[in-house]
Amino acid sequence: MTPPAVTVDREGTVTGNTYDKYGSTNPVVKRLMTAFEATLDELFATAAPASLLDVGCGEGILTGKLAARTAGPVVGIDLDDPALHAQWEQIAAPNCDFRVMKAENLPFADDEFEMATAIELLEHVPDPAHTVAEMARVASKHLLVSVPREPLWRALNMARGAYLRDLGNTPGHVNHWSKRSFVQLLSRHGEVVEARSPFPWTMLLVRLG
Repeated sequence: MTPPAVTVDREGTVTGNTYDKYGSTNPVVKRLMTAFEATLDELFATAAPASLLDVGCGEGILTGKLAARTAGPVVGIDLDDPALHAQWEQIAAPNCDFRVMKAENLPFADDEFEMATAIELLEHVPDPAHTVAEMARVASKHLLVSVPREPLWRALNMARGAYLRDLGNTPGHVNHWSKRSFVQLLSRHGEVVEARSPFPWTMLLVRLG
């Protein structure tokens, strides 16, 4: 993949990148994203939630797609990045809205949503264990999460000459998991019923218990 430029919120926190991987015409990126989204769709269909909180929703592309398959309310949250606001307005739907909010202390009731998702978020947050615990608190049935699979992700970056000074670490990635260590983190909150590996990510569906 082409090295992305990063975006930051009003406080200077790295919020993501400006590389449009979902709309890319690069054949390699398209192949990777097709496999990624197919896996996400399968796990989402397995859980079939009636309501959804998407934590770290970014530009909201996936949030909107999932909202179209959800009967109840869908809320996407992310940091206050001005670049995202116009995109949110285009994607918002009767059952889907977006809010500026940090993931550390979610202002929602226990079990308010059936599912909470964090798609390519947990590698960015300062305390991922706490963020996952908050997601598990506000979700009644499932978590659906994905992260870059390490050390594969960094090795691939270095192989294409990206971020060599940082040993292949993508800007803003402050946490790194192998598939095994990520399963261990999520297992604290329930049963990992699906552990998938769409190259080069790890994606888990967790039944809360």
